[in-house]
Amino acid sequence: MMTTQTPKTPVAAGTIFSAAGLQFLNKLAQNNTRDWFKANQDEYENTLRTPALRFIEQMQPEIIAISPRLTAVAKKVGGSLMRPQRDSRFSKDKTPYKTNVGIQFRHFQGKDVHAPGLYLHIAEDGCFIAAGIWHPESKALNAIRACIDENPNAYQKALKTLHDNGFVMDGDSLSRPPRGYDKNHPLLAELKRKDFIAIKNIAFEDLCKPDVIDFCAEQFRHCAPLMSYLCFALELDF
Repeated sequence: MMTTQTPKTPVAAGTIFSAAGLQFLNKLAQNNTRDWFKANQDEYENTLRTPALRFIEQMQPEIIAISPRLTAVAKKVGGSLMRPQRDSRFSKDKTPYKTNVGIQFRHFQGKDVHAPGLYLHIAEDGCFIAAGIWHPESKALNAIRACIDENPNAYQKALKTLHDNGFVMDGDSLSRPPRGYDKNHPLLAELKRKDFIAIKNIAFEDLCKPDVIDFCAEQFRHCAPLMSYLCFALELDF
C-alpha cells in the first residue's frame, strides 16, 4: 500500500536558516512546556540548533577578521549559541524556554553576556543585529562614561558610522545626569546610557538567503568602531 508524504519546504542550495525555524518558534510559544519541547526536540535540532551552529562555524573567519579577540564557538553548550532554557528564577513568567534564538560573538576576556560583543537575534516577532555592551557593572559603566567625556571624537565617529548604516543606539538610560556630569554636557544623552547597544532590525528573509554570511559580516563590520571604542574604554584588547 502506497503512502503519501507531506512535501518538505525546499531549501535553496547554500542557505542556512529556513522558514521552518520560525514555525518551530511559533509552535513553542503556544506550547511552552518541558514535555512538549522534549517531544519535539528533533524538530528544534533540525530547524534551529543545527543551522545556528552551522552559521556560527561559517561566521568564525569573518568574526576573527573584525577582531581576533572575539570568539565564534560552534558548540551546543558553552559556545556562541545561547541556551534555549530561560532563567525564570526572578521572573513572574515561569515558561521554561525562550521563543527566540540568540547568537553572541563575545570578547574572549569577557566573563559573560555583559562583555562587549556582537549579537544576532532571531524571533517570530522580529530579528535584529546588535553590538555593544548590555548592563555593564558599575565600574565598567563609569569607565565608558569617563572615556566618552575625555575622548568624544572617536565615539561620535562610531555613532555616525552606525547611523549611516541603519543602526540606532538602544537600551536603558538614566532620567537624570549621572553623578559628576553637568546637565549641559554636549553628550549628555550618551552619558546617561546604562546600556551601550547598537541595533539594526533585519528581515528574517535576509537570513534565509545564500549570502547570509556576507550580509551579517557586513553589518557587524559597521559595528567595529563602536566595539573598538568600548574595548578601549574598558582596557580590553581589540
